[in-house]
This record gives sequence, structure tokens and C-alpha cells, in this order.
Amino acid sequence: MAAVITHLLLDIEGTTCPVSFVAEVLFPYARQRLGSYLQEHGDDPAIQGLIQAVDQAWAADDTREAVDLRRQLQADEARLDANAVVPYLEWLIDHDIKLTALKDLQGRIWQAGYASGDLIAPLYADVPDALNRWHSQGLVLAVYSSGSVPAQQLLYGHSQAGDLRALFQHWFDTRSGLKQQAQSYHRIAESMGASPQHVLFVSDSLAELEAADTAGMAVLFSDRDGNPAHDPGRFERITNYSHLSLDNGILGT
Repeated sequence: MAAVITHLLLDIEGTTCPVSFVAEVLFPYARQRLGSYLQEHGDDPAIQGLIQAVDQAWAADDTREAVDLRRQLQADEARLDANAVVPYLEWLIDHDIKLTALKDLQGRIWQAGYASGDLIAPLYADVPDALNRWHSQGLVLAVYSSGSVPAQQLLYGHSQAGDLRALFQHWFDTRSGLKQQAQSYHRIAESMGASPQHVLFVSDSLAELEAADTAGMAVLFSDRDGNPAHDPGRFERITNYSHLSLDNGILGT
């Protein structure tokens, strides 16, 4: 494949960082600390706003399990208790449902974990060198992940290779739209001041690649050890970024 590429848009989980770190380290770390964190910070107006957003999402969720959890809620409706939403938050985590308010809360909990040294992001071994190489070539690097922008910046700011945040110029999360919708990629390209055809998006999700491809972006399927899916469908796969050549903007693998 060949295309003039000026911007690289990268997913995180299964693309630059192992799925296991997110699924087996970050998610359990936040899940175990939700109650204590909300209890400690429940008087913070920002946290109160997130709690209200979660409660509203819960009230609108008509799935059987969510409704059953709601029926068990014994909190005083006149004053929403911080811990009242914890069961629903835990249910969302367990079912990998990406509610924006939950992602925000997780990011705040992870911030404390990174600051204490409890958490260090294990990027794939080839990623730091690749990021530095692409940056030195003048490519614009950007992140698009379902994790909140603060969570993305924490991960790249506390990697085994040190703080890599300065290599990225743009950060996008679900506030830009769902990753399975083409309009999200149009919106991101516009935000970066780039035409979609000059953007390469790398992800381990076929649904995301389909959406980006529909939007006109170049795409590559990230096939890494430990990923749940290894079938690239109609897309070209990449297993190591040392194999990704961007010579004068011409993409080749």
C-alpha cells in the first residue's frame, strides 16, 4: 500500500500497549478503589458532577442487570450518596462498557497510582523507538482511545521508557465520538487540520478500522501477542513498528 501520510493516529490497547496491562492491571486497580475514592472526594464539585452523570446513565439504562441493580439502591434520592453508584460503575467495568464519566473517574484514580509508582505503563518494546523516529521525521502524532485524555497522558507520561507525552500533538477520546463511527474520524481529522487521506490510523479493532477507512483514512491492523483478535479482515496487518516505513510520507510495510 502507498499513501502520503502526514499524521499518525494511534489506538493504545493492543496497539502500543498490551491488552493485559489495561485489562489485568488498570481496570482492577480502579475497580478496587472506586468506593474509597468517591468517599474521599465526594465533596468535590467535579466529582459530584461525575456521580450525577453516572446516576443519570444508570437511570436510563434499561438492561435487566442495570435495572436489578437500581432496584437494590437504598440511597436517599434527595441527596445522592457517592457510594450509591459504585455497584453500577463496577458493573460497567466488568462488562467493558465505556461510559465517559466512568473513564474520567478511572483516570483520576490511575493518576494517584502513577504518582505513587504503583503503576508503570509497559509499552511494546518497539514502540518508544518508533514514536521517537516518527516524531523526528516530522510526522504529527496523535492518540485516539476510549480511555479519557487524562488517562492517555498518564500512561504515556509514566511508561517504562519515561515520559513520552511531548511526542504527541493531539489527544482524542470518546468526547470526539464513538470509535466505531466514521464521523468521529472526520471530526478528528478536521481538528488536526488534516485531510483524512493523509492520516494513518492503527488499531487492533476491525470495527474501528472500518469506520476510519470509511472516513478516508489509511489504516493498519495491529496484530500483537495477547490481543483477542488476529484476523485483519481486508486490511493489512502490522506486528512490529520497526517494520513500518514512512519515507517522505510514503507509507510502506
